[in-house]
Amino acid sequence: MSATSTAAVPARRRRRVGTRGMRSVPARILLGLVVPVVFVAFWHVGRQLELELAFGIRMGFLPYPADVAVTLWDFAFGGPRDDAFSGTLWEHLGASVVRVISGFGLASMIGVPLGVLMGRFYTVDTLFDPFVNLLRPIPATAWVPLVALIIGIGDQATVFLITLSAFFPIVLGAASGTRQVPERLVEAGRMLGTTRFDVLWRIMVPAAAPAIVNGLRVGLGLAWVVLVLGETTGVATGLGATITLARDIVRTDLIVVGMICIGLAGFGSDRLLTLVLRLLGGRRPVFR
Repeated sequence: MSATSTAAVPARRRRRVGTRGMRSVPARILLGLVVPVVFVAFWHVGRQLELELAFGIRMGFLPYPADVAVTLWDFAFGGPRDDAFSGTLWEHLGASVVRVISGFGLASMIGVPLGVLMGRFYTVDTLFDPFVNLLRPIPATAWVPLVALIIGIGDQATVFLITLSAFFPIVLGAASGTRQVPERLVEAGRMLGTTRFDVLWRIMVPAAAPAIVNGLRVGLGLAWVVLVLGETTGVATGLGATITLARDIVRTDLIVVGMICIGLAGFGSDRLLTLVLRLLGGRRPVFR
């Protein structure tokens, strides 16, 4: 068999696999619904029977899934409950999205360049690696009292906590990916007369893209995790503030609704981020 025909076989196989994957999208969606449906069914039965699970979880204190669905509809569009939370979802969601985008954007603008420099230059890595790894294990909850004293309460404190939490996975992902770039790529670039800046921008960053993308996705997920903590610091609007207020007035259905909204917002933002990165990457493989 010739080299041309040998190279064509894997290509045909890849095309068949890709087409088969496209045809299986409905099956993947249906399969992905199995666990949520089973979970909701168990939730309903556990609430009805007032089961007690491991770690002392008492399902009798949970709302029924149907009640959560009604509260979610009311929170989004108003109507059934007709209370102070009716139809306020978009206001709270908008405030939370702005804080997450602000904090995640700052963390990305600082973390990606610093991580690339740490991965490429020994001196920069020696300077920053101990400092980064010293601060990284400190949880966001430990920062709250200090942040309240030096920044105060409100939006700035929330954005700072989000930025701090998202920064570490972003910088470590960029540094790790840059260190794994083969040196022969850099040597080839230098032979073609590439400047030091172009080596970083045109060679190191594209080659380290999969690790950088993974760090960005982890950082974005942590931004939504820390959002609730940040919005307990004197913030009046936001999904985290809603959950905190619902806890104070013992509205378990609203607490669960707030959790669902954060989960959906986090999932949607991750899908949007991956779409943007795919468009920016073009034909380059930016995902492992």
